[in-house]
Amino acid sequence: MQAAGGEFDEEEYTLRKRLPPRLPLRPNDVYVSEKTHFKAQESRCQKLLDAGNEVIIHGLGKAVNRAINLALQLQTKGAGTVQLAVQTSSVELTDDLIPETDEGEGRTTTRNNSAVHIRVFRANVGEEGQKNIEPMEQTCKPTTAALKS
Repeated sequence: MQAAGGEFDEEEYTLRKRLPPRLPLRPNDVYVSEKTHFKAQESRCQKLLDAGNEVIIHGLGKAVNRAINLALQLQTKGAGTVQLAVQTSSVELTDDLIPETDEGEGRTTTRNNSAVHIRVFRANVGEEGQKNIEPMEQTCKPTTAALKS
């Protein structure tokens, strides 16, 4: 059964991790993973940045470091024209415990994982030479429906 500290017996249950909730997919959203080749992710982000002057990079858990590195690479290649706006959050993830025997009862557990959302954009230069920067909250705010699904 269940051991102390919320752990489970691996002989009695199989852990199945559900997919994390996602923000609504927009054309300029990139979800970074550890499985995809870094150069492929970088070239995709660069194409989106060149086409629309903005890309939003999302990283969850282990992919947070990769998402940050990707955004910094884009900023470096932008030679001073690319700005970053970073927002961090915690995402609630759900796991299923599936019994190995017929007598067992299925369970669900929840856990939190770190996430980062990085808006990479080319800042517009106004008439007086000042950069016009749109706030991060307006471009990366998750909807309630996306978090519940």
